[in-house]
Amino acid sequence: MRQAPVSLPLGIVIRRTPSANRWAKFAWQAVGVFPGAAQADWRVMREEDGAVEFHAATVPLELWHTDTEAYLTTLTARVPSIGVVMREAEDGDAERPYEVLLATASAFEFQDYADSGEELLELVPMPEGLVAFLRDFVEEHHEEETFVKRRRDKKRIDLVEDGRGDARISQISDVYRAPRTGRPN
Repeated sequence: MRQAPVSLPLGIVIRRTPSANRWAKFAWQAVGVFPGAAQADWRVMREEDGAVEFHAATVPLELWHTDTEAYLTTLTARVPSIGVVMREAEDGDAERPYEVLLATASAFEFQDYADSGEELLELVPMPEGLVAFLRDFVEEHHEEETFVKRRRDKKRIDLVEDGRGDARISQISDVYRAPRTGRPN
């Protein structure tokens, strides 16, 4: 029986700063997360020196009992982080250019999104409370997989018979014989 994931609403904070690039007016970056957030749609949180921080979206952070190995990898990183995956909004305008697809604590899932190159990926440091929550989840559900060394079969592979070919194919003569030309000898 497959267990349902533990889900926690996670607010995503995105910062817009003036860009030094002449082709892009602004630079966008996910800079924070906060657990237990209410729903939001690009609500301005703070403005300072041309930089604006938005509570862009609230997405569920889902923790699966089977992914504890990936969560351990995240927790043992120098800075434990949440992976935020964003994509350009189809109906986006200059004020809302991205939609937040996912927030994940799985280092492996985040890495999978990096393969396509279509999404904007940001690692955002986890707040201490979220680190503790994830650590408790892993301690409760993680099961070490025991290493099982495979056994070799007893077939002798060091015996060599030159000229016999593959033993699985029945042949009456030497496989290295010269082909027949069709001329009588």
